[in-house]
Amino acid sequence: MTVAEVTTLKTEIKELIIQTLNIKNIQPEQVPDSIPLFSKENILNLDSIDGIELVMAIQEKFQVRIADQNVARNVLESVDSIAEFLIREKGL
Repeated sequence: MTVAEVTTLKTEIKELIIQTLNIKNIQPEQVPDSIPLFSKENILNLDSIDGIELVMAIQEKFQVRIADQNVARNVLESVDSIAEFLIREKGL
């Protein structure tokens, strides 16, 4: 996968997060790639319910299976970790 393709994937992930959680006033380019999604340092300010919604949205959009909550916790660490999971699972 090229750098441009990874960048596009990360933008898709950010757009999915914003749309799924109905986040207002935040653009995809404002969401950091490496800062943990559930930390206070992240602009998104997510909680555990958001995590459940994100798992379902990722599974549906990208046709992957996130097997259990321990896997989900690792996958949802950051935009980078979601992208890495999708690349690995989809063989991109």
